[in-house]
Amino acid sequence: MTPSPPAEPLDLKSLLPDELRALVSRLGQDEYRAGQILSWIHGKGVEDIDQMSNLSRAFREQLKEVAGVSRLREVERQGSPGGQAIKFLFELPTLERVESVLIIDGKRRTACLSSQVGCALDCKFCATGRMGFLRNLSAAQIIDQLLQLSRVLLAERGERVTNVVMMGMGEPLHNYEEVVRALRLMRLEHGPAIGGRKVTVSTAGHVPGIQRLAREELNLGLAISLNATTDELRDQLMPINRKYQIAELLEAAAEYFELRGRRVTFEYVLLAGVNDHDEDALRLADLTRAVPCKLNLIPYNELAEDTPFRRPPAERVARFRELLETHTPMAVTLRESRGRDIDAACGQLYQAQERQPRPARTALPAPAG
Repeated sequence: MTPSPPAEPLDLKSLLPDELRALVSRLGQDEYRAGQILSWIHGKGVEDIDQMSNLSRAFREQLKEVAGVSRLREVERQGSPGGQAIKFLFELPTLERVESVLIIDGKRRTACLSSQVGCALDCKFCATGRMGFLRNLSAAQIIDQLLQLSRVLLAERGERVTNVVMMGMGEPLHNYEEVVRALRLMRLEHGPAIGGRKVTVSTAGHVPGIQRLAREELNLGLAISLNATTDELRDQLMPINRKYQIAELLEAAAEYFELRGRRVTFEYVLLAGVNDHDEDALRLADLTRAVPCKLNLIPYNELAEDTPFRRPPAERVARFRELLETHTPMAVTLRESRGRDIDAACGQLYQAQERQPRPARTALPAPAG
């Protein structure tokens, strides 16, 4: 008989408090040790069990026999000249790479995190979609992005991450269990302590995932990438629409508000000559009239390589916004991409780095004052 491969050690970074208490009890230790371990990992950023100095040496040796603490390797860090954004490229132990972005906007310090390496949804305007799907990230790998960005922000600016958006590489609701576990870890008082009202999950429109998320006691914000006002066009731009069409998506958004009491944000990427016509603005207002929501317009961030899509001229963006605001009671915002000069669209830094290595580190600018 071929022997079974040895079981992989537990990753302490992925364990929720109840799971960690169960582990330390199984090892014959008092349950309060779980809080100490959580504080070392999520509060102090320690990955070496031997550095957990308030645990006895014997207990540390026990832990090392059954568990470890993972860490992504930072491959590249690229900051925008204006200091509004800094993008990180991390490498997994399996050598795939994933991106995260730290966004500095007024008093907000937002970590934009990835949930997958690549994406299976093949949205035609998305750099990540061009990669295809490579793998899901574990909860530990998702939360580690936040912990590493938090350490950089604290060390270089003396500031803390205030918000999290799951808007990086991948479709979060295709990696549901690990994403929700990571969202629960973010709330830990021992660590980032970021509450649900400061967290937004972005989806391309995975209706079952939206319905499931609506039933979680997490109080999260939800953003849905709409990007078209007819099923015919959305089928072309976002193939997921062939399975979950606009009417069904709107119903799920309404249900989310009904169960969670939070307005959904519909993201609408403006593509020149594709979905930015006056008729699109009027249809967008009409489609979303019955759903408590916010409408967020995003002029397209052009990819480095040749694509058929272009960013609309400023006057077309202004006209679209004006029409929409005139015909909807919903809040309308315009989000300019931060860090357009640092391959800011998800997947762009990954692809650029694959083509040509760059310098490994860029420091964050010091805070004003």
